[in-house]
Amino acid sequence: MKPFILYGMPGSLYTGKVRSYLRKQGVVFEERTPGDPRFGAEVVPAVGRWIIPVLQTPQGQWLQDGADIIDYFEQGGLAGLSACPLTPLHRVVSLVFELFGGEGLLRPAMHYRWNFDDANLAFLRDDFAAALAPPGSTEAHKAAVFAKSSGAMRKAAVAFGVTAATVPLIEAGYLDFLSRFEAHLADSPYLLGGKPSRGDYGLVAPLYAHLGRDPYPAMLMKQRAPRVWRWVERMNAREQGAGEYANPVGDLFDGDLLPDTLKSMLRFVVEEAMAEITAHVAFTNQWLDARPDIPAGHNGLDQPGARSIGMASFLWRGVSIQTLVMPYRLYLLQRVQDAFEVLEAAARHRVRTALAEVGLDALLDLKAHRRVERRHHLEVWGAACGPVAPTMPGQAVLE
Repeated sequence: MKPFILYGMPGSLYTGKVRSYLRKQGVVFEERTPGDPRFGAEVVPAVGRWIIPVLQTPQGQWLQDGADIIDYFEQGGLAGLSACPLTPLHRVVSLVFELFGGEGLLRPAMHYRWNFDDANLAFLRDDFAAALAPPGSTEAHKAAVFAKSSGAMRKAAVAFGVTAATVPLIEAGYLDFLSRFEAHLADSPYLLGGKPSRGDYGLVAPLYAHLGRDPYPAMLMKQRAPRVWRWVERMNAREQGAGEYANPVGDLFDGDLLPDTLKSMLRFVVEEAMAEITAHVAFTNQWLDARPDIPAGHNGLDQPGARSIGMASFLWRGVSIQTLVMPYRLYLLQRVQDAFEVLEAAARHRVRTALAEVGLDALLDLKAHRRVERRHHLEVWGAACGPVAPTMPGQAVLE
């Protein structure tokens, strides 16, 4: 049987999420880079824009986006180690960290990659050129490819809120996060216990590709949070790799409960991301209200493949910043809310109460006026928000 083909690159945050998942499921796959001639000739036309990761199935189907790729395996019964918890609170929390990992840690990921050239630049130059330049490229062409891509990424870092004013706060916040995750991993090999959940795959995206692999932040992680670095290593292995724990092959935490260390991590999500999420939802609703005629199935942008609808201003850790508003983030937020809203009343009350304890209950109610949908590998606007059908794959949720 043909293998799956993953188009991505070693230094790609979102590729790291998918690669980790495929390895943990024991999926046989080949990884190819955007420098492969097939990427421009076949992959980009198939998905409608230059974006990674993209997964081609043995049957020739194209899948784009980490969340959707995981859905494909979970819904199709192809997951050897399901990433979807069965109990309500664990399921919602796993989706919170899937959202936060891929989107809420972008500031430290971009800062520690692009603001430490003395340590990182030689590595990044070779790494990016190897992935993005076609095989056999001259050194001059490789240098040009890196200059173009790194220039775009440095601008993106600013658009995600990395500025001279925010750098001290980014660094202090990241070290705080490492400390909290380090404490949590003292007794648990993964976020929710004995096996990785969607939350682990969300977090590994920045914690591997940028923060656990680039020279400067990788050394910082090893020095300040060795258990976190070990978790990154574990998340990139097919085997469990948790022999240092007393019960390394357990299930998730008993009783749909959260240990205090995980509550501390959820409080960090509030401190780091809630102001931004709130501002992005408000900006989106103003943007949508000014464009009532966007038909369902369209994103209302001149370039259908564009990912941002503008810049939102908000107060973050006492500093006023602006960041890109991307409907994809609202798509991931929606999935948290959908998983909550399909629960029975008693389970909803229990989940809301648990999130209120850590200050995160408002996340359940921050909604755009229209749903974000994924059609033909693009984010588009659907109908106005209303009752939702279950969207989480796999088994029924236990009450």
